[in-house]
Amino acid sequence: MKALLLAGGSGSRLRPITHTSAKQLVPVANKPVMFYGLEALRDAGVREVGIIVGDTAAEIEAAVGDGSAFGLDVTYLRQEAPLGLAHAVLIARDYLGDDDFVMYLGDNFVVGGIADLVERFRAERPHAQIMLTRVSDPRAFGVAELDADGRVVGLEEKPSEPKSDLALVGVYLFGPAVHDAVARLKPSARGELEITDAIQWLIDDGRRVESTVITGYWKDTGNVTDMLEVNRLVLEGVEPRVRGEVDAASELIGRVVVEGGASVARSRIVGPAVIGAGTRIRDSYVGPFTSVDRDCAIDRSEIEYSIVLRGASIDGVGRIECSLIGREARVTPAPPVPRAHRLVLGDHSTVQVSR
Repeated sequence: MKALLLAGGSGSRLRPITHTSAKQLVPVANKPVMFYGLEALRDAGVREVGIIVGDTAAEIEAAVGDGSAFGLDVTYLRQEAPLGLAHAVLIARDYLGDDDFVMYLGDNFVVGGIADLVERFRAERPHAQIMLTRVSDPRAFGVAELDADGRVVGLEEKPSEPKSDLALVGVYLFGPAVHDAVARLKPSARGELEITDAIQWLIDDGRRVESTVITGYWKDTGNVTDMLEVNRLVLEGVEPRVRGEVDAASELIGRVVVEGGASVARSRIVGPAVIGAGTRIRDSYVGPFTSVDRDCAIDRSEIEYSIVLRGASIDGVGRIECSLIGREARVTPAPPVPRAHRLVLGDHSTVQVSR
């Protein structure tokens, strides 16, 4: 079995962060979200992975390389424009051949991995297998309709009047029959080849499409709120580890990771939290569910439930929470204004914040 990992999207919902960085490489607990997907594929027994790339191809290739660091053999497949998930299958036709494959969206996060799903597919041999989860607003997703016996009978992409609350999770398993479906598709009203239309074609053609309704955790990390929530979830599982320097005037409480080369002085860190290599924390408070990437500086400030990307600095800021701060961004005091800080900063930004 091969895999197709999609990493060609523009990440418009994470702008300005994604003006200068691929959305699949925004870190969760200081590790790019895409890496969790690669590890899930490896742990499910997949070894050959085709990565669909677009405008951020160079950055993705630099981060992943040939895949050997993950125990994978990676091939890069260029998608000239974001023309839909089924279009990604179309351009990967020669690479996939007649092999079964997993299609995994590179900015999705599935707790517990996909090994059980892959094992079920191999055992039952349907033409397609999809994962579903119940959502509060299905209009933002591909939506599945099941009959009384739980069989998939219909699929719609972002319907204005959903027929169920079952949204498609960004992991699909296909046999080679999907290529027949994709070859017959026409662009949707959005101008894309929709994977939901391809699966619907399989259903209408009498092919067997199975589904699994998951009750565990899944997130599409396409916006700041979901990024922070996934970061929280991953940090829940960290084990305390101190490889950097922590002075006697500092206090670490709970599950705190301080990587090698980091230093903490006269500060309080309440976990779960991760402090990256080379980062300096001085006279500050770092609260739960915060990940600070490498080579950052936090001085005389408070931050909680946030993600701070590589090389950012925060100096003299009374309180930051629920924030995503980009690479090399600077956060400093400004003249007094009403005190409330919630920030989404692009890379290399400079922002003045009231004390």
